[in-house]
Amino acid sequence: MNDEQLLRYSRHLLLEEIDVVGQEKLLSAHVLVIGAGGLGSAAAPYLAAAGVGHITLMDHDAVELTNLQRQIMHAESSIGKSKVASGKEFLERLNSSIQIETIQAKATSSLLDELLPSVDVVLDCTDNFSTRHLINAACVKNKNPLVSGSALKFDGQVSVFDPRNKKSPCYACIFSPDEQFEEVGCSSMGIFSPLVGIIGAMQAAQALQLLIGFGETLVGRMLLWNGRTTQIDEIRISRNGECSVCSSAH
Repeated sequence: MNDEQLLRYSRHLLLEEIDVVGQEKLLSAHVLVIGAGGLGSAAAPYLAAAGVGHITLMDHDAVELTNLQRQIMHAESSIGKSKVASGKEFLERLNSSIQIETIQAKATSSLLDELLPSVDVVLDCTDNFSTRHLINAACVKNKNPLVSGSALKFDGQVSVFDPRNKKSPCYACIFSPDEQFEEVGCSSMGIFSPLVGIIGAMQAAQALQLLIGFGETLVGRMLLWNGRTTQIDEIRISRNGECSVCSSAH
């Protein structure tokens, strides 16, 4: 690190769990954030501010007026602009020394297979089951740790699925891809504005822990945040030996 970086990240360097070695790991890391909406708007800025050296934003959508209630990477002047372009401008203002790459497209298996070999951690900041299953399958295949978050109405959840850990479940161990889930979104159900910020920030924190290698991540656990009661619950989750995605039998 140069003198400017030593000063910029000095509050991290004071933390024994991070120090210079941990910060250098962040500076050399590549994180893929899939979804530049509510969750991505909270997660990506913290990753950029913390000094993750290479961030790729993937999203196919454009900024709309209804997004501005919670998607804080985007402003009124961004309406009509692609979310990844708007997000890149925001992140570059925050930290001009890091690389921000954008992909204006929906996640597909072939695209993820192309990207993931060079990625250290994936953040799933999407809002539907089919895309989450697609991302999970790609991460299992390519052995990428996945930080998964979701938020709807007043309820949010976050967990970590790490295929490098033999005991780690994957997303499909909990939500079987064979089951039919009703796709509901905030456009019809509504969402509490700070909820995406809380869950997205948790996703960023988990990603930083994975990259640096300190503490205990949410592998094997799912954190549930209730915005009505300000209560945090945790459930233990185990690997499904018959999972159609991550089981060795398949």
